[in-house]
Amino acid sequence: MLIASVAIFLAVPFYIQAQKFNEKPNILFIIADDLGWKDTGFNGSQFFETPNIDKLASQGMFFTNAYANAPNCAPSRAAIMSGQYAPRTGVYTVGSSVRGESAWRKLIPTPNQHRLDAEKITIAEALKPAGYSTGFVGKYHLGNSRDKNGPAEQGFDVNIAGCYNGKPASYFSPYYHEILKDGPEGEYLTDRLTDEAISFIDNHKKGPFFLTMAYHSPHTPIQAKDEMIRKYIPKTPSNGQFDPIYAAMIESLDTNIGRLLDTLESLKISENTLVVLFSDNGGLHAVTSMEPLKGFKGMLNEGGIRVPMLVKWPGKIAPATVCHDPVIGTDFYPTFLEIAGAERPKKYELDGENLVPLFKQNGKLERDAIFWHYPVYLQAGYGLNRMWRTTPAGVIRMGDYKLMEFFEDGHLELYNLREDIGETYNIALLEPEKAKEMQKRLSDWRTEIGVPFPLEKNPEYDPTVKYRKKKKGGRERIYMGRNN
Repeated sequence: MLIASVAIFLAVPFYIQAQKFNEKPNILFIIADDLGWKDTGFNGSQFFETPNIDKLASQGMFFTNAYANAPNCAPSRAAIMSGQYAPRTGVYTVGSSVRGESAWRKLIPTPNQHRLDAEKITIAEALKPAGYSTGFVGKYHLGNSRDKNGPAEQGFDVNIAGCYNGKPASYFSPYYHEILKDGPEGEYLTDRLTDEAISFIDNHKKGPFFLTMAYHSPHTPIQAKDEMIRKYIPKTPSNGQFDPIYAAMIESLDTNIGRLLDTLESLKISENTLVVLFSDNGGLHAVTSMEPLKGFKGMLNEGGIRVPMLVKWPGKIAPATVCHDPVIGTDFYPTFLEIAGAERPKKYELDGENLVPLFKQNGKLERDAIFWHYPVYLQAGYGLNRMWRTTPAGVIRMGDYKLMEFFEDGHLELYNLREDIGETYNIALLEPEKAKEMQKRLSDWRTEIGVPFPLEKNPEYDPTVKYRKKKKGGRERIYMGRNN
């Protein structure tokens, strides 16, 4: 009898442990805004200090070839939330596709849609039937001025600050925000949003929950706390990173990510929570550098679309592991469904692939390529002495190769990213068969999903018009159109 009692007693902890192991995991999805691929210590920055993000990298998996679905904010976020490439949502850029001077545009760009259509099924809407409480905090950036509460209308039970606007008026209270109430004067927005996220986690700690923590930082305006700025002023610039205010913004972001992770630990739910860190596009060239990557936010070169991505999943992802497989923002949707044990929405196309085999290092992805379609113009801005950051183009990555097809004149750029991560040498003429193969695959993909293709010539195009100058403050300046 005593032996039986001891056996039952010893079995209880194992039963409890197994029961806990089988519970659906919480999902904390952290999206930074404009965080560049080289803006973190774990990926080589010698100027920015990110101890909490670096610790997260040591606890999980770093994806070296993670991509945003677009080189700027709104289309990247639409792809994440919908699980679909831009041609299915119609969200291609921020604001209008008619950017810059009309005389500079050879083609008439595809019209842009600002909001995610109501019939699109968001990740949150797909997770709710699986028993998940859903929360959104921060930047949504999908919709128009009438969409004051977008996340709440698209599957999120709780929405804090998510609306159509993508850029804070100020990082310090008063925020002049459409739906976020001001805090005490001088309160810092990144701190405030983290407070709100911690409150959501605490209120839903029994789980399972899906929380999207979408920080505005380090998007413009470049504003930070004075005490942090002073810390970086004497630091020696490194590899094109030099701005003390931007560095302080990065540190505030890192500190607050640390607060979120500490909250999971203090509530004893860290072991049952998947944590993902991602950025919606590359960093802004005026304040940081993605070297050795070419380009920056707003460009389809690697610096504009390759982004930092970390995933921590205790017991499933081995610590300090690295994955080199190309992944993209649309992959989160099917991945979260798999992790949550949720069904795929019926008669709803998903363009991403489940990443769990990569997490567990027990399988490969089935697809042969990932794609971008950007049939719009994005003017240079931010002091760049040129017309465009991006003209209408399509991009495909297959294995180590990346092909860029520019619609204005049809020219191709082909790079072997394993050998030339900086996209220094266009090898389209050296490897014409590879270029032809990839161009056909890209063309076939456009046909498969019904991509609108901007081929109509712009009658206002005038190659003699280079710049238009305006007077401001008594000085002449080069006018490059609306900044993004």
